[in-house]
Amino acid sequence: MTASLFLPEPGPVPAARPQFTRIERVLDYIHTHLDEPLSLEQLAEQSCWSRWQLQRVFQHETGLTVAHYVRELKLSQAAEALLSGRERVLDLALCYGFGSEVSFSRAFKQHFGCSPLAYRKRGQRLGLAMPLVRAQTPQACASKWVQLRVESRPGFVLHGVRGEIRGLFAEEPDFHQTVPAIWRAAQAAGLPVTSELLGVVEVSAAGEALPYWAGVAATEGAILPAGLARLAVPPQEYAVLTHVGPIHQLAETLNWFILHWLPGSHYRGLDGFELERYGPHFNGAQADARMEYWLPVAPCEG
Repeated sequence: MTASLFLPEPGPVPAARPQFTRIERVLDYIHTHLDEPLSLEQLAEQSCWSRWQLQRVFQHETGLTVAHYVRELKLSQAAEALLSGRERVLDLALCYGFGSEVSFSRAFKQHFGCSPLAYRKRGQRLGLAMPLVRAQTPQACASKWVQLRVESRPGFVLHGVRGEIRGLFAEEPDFHQTVPAIWRAAQAAGLPVTSELLGVVEVSAAGEALPYWAGVAATEGAILPAGLARLAVPPQEYAVLTHVGPIHQLAETLNWFILHWLPGSHYRGLDGFELERYGPHFNGAQADARMEYWLPVAPCEG
């Protein structure tokens, strides 16, 4: 596994294609009318496409069907309301356009794996889908739609190799060289390849040099090589962004994530531990390489 990062010089942002304007109109309508049934006919009228055209173009550009996206947002907003308010389940069901508490609870359980009351009792933000936003990055040949989620992750103990990096906002960033070197050291130390490989950055550390760990979360009964460093990562709530593309483009993705998405969201960034989550066969040189970046956040007050 490699995690080579590179921050290119900014280039001109390309003009949006015409269908983005129409899709943005549809998205804006969805986001401001989530308390209504939102039929496909209504949304098609907003887009000036036929129902069939809207479904085809929407899925082509966003990777989601219209119905799935609307349902996901309604349920995610209802889940947030369960945690932040005291509304009855029936009231939330009616608020988000469900015909009954039974149909709402059934859809909620299908999406989140538990009932609305169980979700409220657990008290953690899990699987909350954020509205689609258009990310314009310097290297992108066209604007790209991005959907983030908010997740609570329990504390864990990381076993791995520790190093230091100069990160995205350092005067002389070197992470595109140091991060792969730390992962190579972890591999040389016998770090096992599991279903989840984790890079952890301690951004609360003083100075430009940030501690970076390459490792795996310890599981009960796991046999790990002796001599690996251990790091206790506390429970935390994260905004999670999926990066798809060569890993050297991750830096521009994070730049957009922190400088553009976060200020416009209802969350504030926190110091602490940022996570990089990789699959076992991750290859950062591939055009369709996929990894996740977990940024510590908390809801904004007021």
